[in-house]
Amino acid sequence: MNKLTDPHRVIWRKRPLTVMFIFVFLITGNFNGFAGDYTQNEKLSVKMQQATFDEIVSAIENQSDYVFFYKSSDVDRNIHYDVDLENRNIHEILDQLMENSSLTYRISGKYIFIDKRVDSNEKVNKENNVLQQKKQITGTVIDAQGEPIIGANIIEQGTNNGTVTDIDGNFSLQVENNAAIRISYIGYIEQEINTANTTTFNITLQEDTQALDELVVVGYGVQRKSDVTGSISVSRGEDILKQQSFSALDGLKGKASGVNIFSNSGQPGGASRVVIRGTGTINASTDPLYIVDGVAMENFQYMNPNDIERIEVLKDASSAAIYGARGANGVILVTTKRGLRGTGVRVSYDGSVGVGTMASYMDVMNASEWIEAFMIGQENANKYQGKNYSLNKTDYFTDPNLFDANGNPLYDTDWQREVTRTTLSHNHQLSIQQGNEFSSIGAFLNYSDYQGVMLNSYKKRVNAKLTYDADPTPWLSTSVSLSVNHTWGNEAEEDGGHQMPRRSMIEMVPWMPVKFPDGRWSNSTTVSDALGLEGMANPVHVLETQERTRELTQIFGNTELTFHLAPGLDLQTRLGITKYQNNYRNYSPTDLANISFPNGNAWIENRHTLFWQEETFLTYMNTFDKHRINGMIGLSWQERIYRWSRGETEGFTDDFYGNNNMGVGTLPKNPTSGYSSWAMNSYFLRASYTYDDKYSATVTGRADGSSRFGANNKYAFFPSAGLAWVVSNEDFFNTSLVNNLKLHTSYGITGNSEIGTYESLAMMGSGNVFINDGRQSAAWPGRLPNPDLKWEKTHQFDIGVDFGMFNNRLNLEVSYYNKQTKDLIMPRPVPRTTGFGSVTDNMGQITNRGVDLLVNSTNISTNDFTWGTTLNVNYNKNRIDALGENNEDVFTGPQWVSGYQTIFRVGEPLAAFWGYERLGYWTEEDRAAGLIPSGQIVGQAKRSSEKKILGKGMPDFMGSFINNFSYKNFDLTVDFQFVYGVEVLQQFTHSTEDRFGLTNGEKSILYDAWRPGKTDAKTQAIRNGTRDGQSSELDSRWVADGSYLRANLIQLGYNFNPGTIKALSNLRIYAGVNNLFLIHASDFRGYDPEATSQSGTNAKFGQNMFFFQYPKPRTFTLGLSATF
Repeated sequence: MNKLTDPHRVIWRKRPLTVMFIFVFLITGNFNGFAGDYTQNEKLSVKMQQATFDEIVSAIENQSDYVFFYKSSDVDRNIHYDVDLENRNIHEILDQLMENSSLTYRISGKYIFIDKRVDSNEKVNKENNVLQQKKQITGTVIDAQGEPIIGANIIEQGTNNGTVTDIDGNFSLQVENNAAIRISYIGYIEQEINTANTTTFNITLQEDTQALDELVVVGYGVQRKSDVTGSISVSRGEDILKQQSFSALDGLKGKASGVNIFSNSGQPGGASRVVIRGTGTINASTDPLYIVDGVAMENFQYMNPNDIERIEVLKDASSAAIYGARGANGVILVTTKRGLRGTGVRVSYDGSVGVGTMASYMDVMNASEWIEAFMIGQENANKYQGKNYSLNKTDYFTDPNLFDANGNPLYDTDWQREVTRTTLSHNHQLSIQQGNEFSSIGAFLNYSDYQGVMLNSYKKRVNAKLTYDADPTPWLSTSVSLSVNHTWGNEAEEDGGHQMPRRSMIEMVPWMPVKFPDGRWSNSTTVSDALGLEGMANPVHVLETQERTRELTQIFGNTELTFHLAPGLDLQTRLGITKYQNNYRNYSPTDLANISFPNGNAWIENRHTLFWQEETFLTYMNTFDKHRINGMIGLSWQERIYRWSRGETEGFTDDFYGNNNMGVGTLPKNPTSGYSSWAMNSYFLRASYTYDDKYSATVTGRADGSSRFGANNKYAFFPSAGLAWVVSNEDFFNTSLVNNLKLHTSYGITGNSEIGTYESLAMMGSGNVFINDGRQSAAWPGRLPNPDLKWEKTHQFDIGVDFGMFNNRLNLEVSYYNKQTKDLIMPRPVPRTTGFGSVTDNMGQITNRGVDLLVNSTNISTNDFTWGTTLNVNYNKNRIDALGENNEDVFTGPQWVSGYQTIFRVGEPLAAFWGYERLGYWTEEDRAAGLIPSGQIVGQAKRSSEKKILGKGMPDFMGSFINNFSYKNFDLTVDFQFVYGVEVLQQFTHSTEDRFGLTNGEKSILYDAWRPGKTDAKTQAIRNGTRDGQSSELDSRWVADGSYLRANLIQLGYNFNPGTIKALSNLRIYAGVNNLFLIHASDFRGYDPEATSQSGTNAKFGQNMFFFQYPKPRTFTLGLSATF
């Protein structure tokens, strides 16, 4: 649960960097149990003139450890006090402050609760006139997930009679027979319940969405949301966990406006692509910066989602500029779970089991259809090419192991169903959290086993995490965290084309068996010569026998010291270290046709990464009169060291050793290895000022120096400024309809330092050459230097409004942004006389303009039933503004059939699809009229003479529509996700339509191919194998509408009443289904329009471009959460 804020009063000033620990104590501690642990005799002094109640409270908090809680509406801010008290205890100060006021107080340890005083005359009248016998009521207070709410206030209406819930969420209270009680808690919507005729209550509090976001994590601290001048999206850990995915990014998808996450693969642990407010670079990285508990993290997709408490996404320059050179693509701040103070020991378990199935299948031909299509192809060759092929199938299909005497197939193999399977996956998380007032410890252990729908593909993870937080002295706070993550698995190849099973399960001819009766694996190589087939490995054989193991061991640790120098003034130093070790092991056996036959192939690659980061910063927060200030200044050092090595060999006589003894291979290849490192040091500051809770201003600056840039431009400065106006706090704003209205705007500059380590330096190539029949080492100039190479800089303007109506039952956040990325790092052509073709330089500009929209509404809220809705939409328009001096077209990215398949052109979006337009098909009439160009024939595609832009892979609109329902103990989540205004480049058309006869193909070949008189043909006339007449060029037939609507998650849960099982304070069970259905355009023919088969540099330009894809499964999940 996210219990970070107080909806009634969120003016936190004491120890801002440890404010979360205070909240943790509040939501988990037994207040009465700790009341005696904090002295109330501490002497304080308060001397103020004409001060408001808020200002006096701030003065007390600033010189003590007391923390106040009260409802803003209970305090009259028009009343000003003169206070002159010296060396008094807290009771003396509060007694004088509340004398003759409408307020009263109660103290529990260091926590002070302020309530409205009941009118004494009214109380006397009630006591005199209403003589009713009191009764004892009991009950339990839980949240929507069934977790007990500890410390919830239970107050009898109109009295001071009340109590708080204990560690199990239970309460007991004596009230009048017909009394109404008020139940309230930090971050939840208050409820009122009539107790007439009932003595036992099971109460579920719904989270106050607006209140939960009142405190947000920003770079190097926290801020009130009303003070924030930038655009920040917030997601809670429990919402991310609902997805029950291996990667936390899958759970974040659709939860944060302006954050587009492309789940491009259904393979467990498959990398997702994250794009925040559009792509703004060509040759630098497009990935956002991930900060986990203050430390940068790589390989975030492997992080255990169960460890995440909350995620903040910094989208605009005002919020992201504090990270300077690494903030251009946005920043994702992750706060992880830790121990809980004041709880004693809390043990919880979360576990789930999931069954995965194929969500859909591509519509390919069966064995009989393939043979029928083949014979049509022979007939077409005779008719339009003057061939004289036999039209008797017994002349072709003669292999007695595959066909009968009449040429009919003996086998009809559905390769997609043979290669895929129904899977069983499971995930288990054990959490132990313990603490007292001064320290806490958390221990978290996770085991995950996610099985892929393709054979022998899986990903497993063991993750252990330990945290410790303490306040050993009043002037020092400490924090330590250590996480060890070991991930391993076997994967199906996904890059490019090749002989990977995700391709061959579509292309393998259906009249081949998986195995022959004698146990031999089949493959199409044995019949390729006779029928013109492309030799292809059996996909089941590949998956069952080829080893493609991937292991990652990650150690992630950080430690912090916070020195409390004075009230509101803290000095914090943090050291974080991350070590990754990746191990890749491949072995392809000696009998894999077209892959490793007859020599086998083994290779091992090891990658080692060490990253360390040290940061020290000073923060100051204070409130005086109507002024609130928040300042921070600091410095940082970072270094990353990377090493890799690879060995490969062939020439195995058998498969006994695999890659465990590569020395037995008789054909070793040259071993390779590499090393790189970069370092960066930084200086940063931020200053925020708020006046009267109405007007806020923030300025940020960061100077970064990086070893990756030219000697003349190693340092750069990245500033930003933002303004906010809370209109609803103005005196003239007195409408009851709108309770929150905030305007904010910002402008700033961020950088992108994520380029190659040595891009600015001259490089030498090296290798071996053969001279005089001997191998000699050689070196040669490889790249020109550029000492002036500098940072790409993104200039971003942002303006937005936050809007709350009907007592925050309807909340809207909308932001418009304009991002211009200048000084793009690209190859600039140079004269050939230099001996080089280009030099890396700064040239070009890209603009992203768009709107983020987030709508939260509480549609219905009663004692038994609630219904809340979240709508999240991002609109983004990407445009290339400049490409060097002459703005010439640039061709880069994927290069395959028809050459480059994407183009960079001024005025167009990045990496637009580039090809011919299909205008129809050449007919017999065209031939008679002499219109068919030389080299083309009847039935082939008629294409435009020039290539043109056919579409783009990045959507205009992307978002989610999520509904949450609760009825008594039941809860239901319905999560839809959608994409609109995007295309898909179906590269598989090359194989499944244009090259039929070499492989299997789609059924459209048989039923929708051109033939005389067919005016609605979708594909070219059937041609077979390598025979004349095939024509495969990237054209508009390859491009489909990529818009879709997905039922991403439907989950039903039931929360047992506390005490149902004596040993458990909380128990929730749930069942759900992911990817229940997918609605897409009729011209899309693959598994899922959200995919890419591109990797490396091509991946950022290859979104929605795929040859074949690893299918996304439909997953049915059953799980439970229990707290002991």
